[in-house]
Amino acid sequence: MVELTEEEKKVVEAMKMLKATNENSLKTLDHIAKASMLPKGRVAVVVQGLLNKKVIKRVAREKAAGYYLAMQV
Repeated sequence: MVELTEEEKKVVEAMKMLKATNENSLKTLDHIAKASMLPKGRVAVVVQGLLNKKVIKRVAREKAAGYYLAMQV
């Protein structure tokens, strides 16, 4: 089990609420920031940490990258 900080938990919960659970339902940092009620810059830092812990995955797209949960936490 991966240990998450409070902000990481908040971002993961926001992604669950947005149903960003697979590659077909990607969400941008803007979506995640709104849902988690954290500033976008802070969300970007937290998302990077979650990527490093392999909790979420990033998909590069033409405009904004999309993110989804890679594991259940």
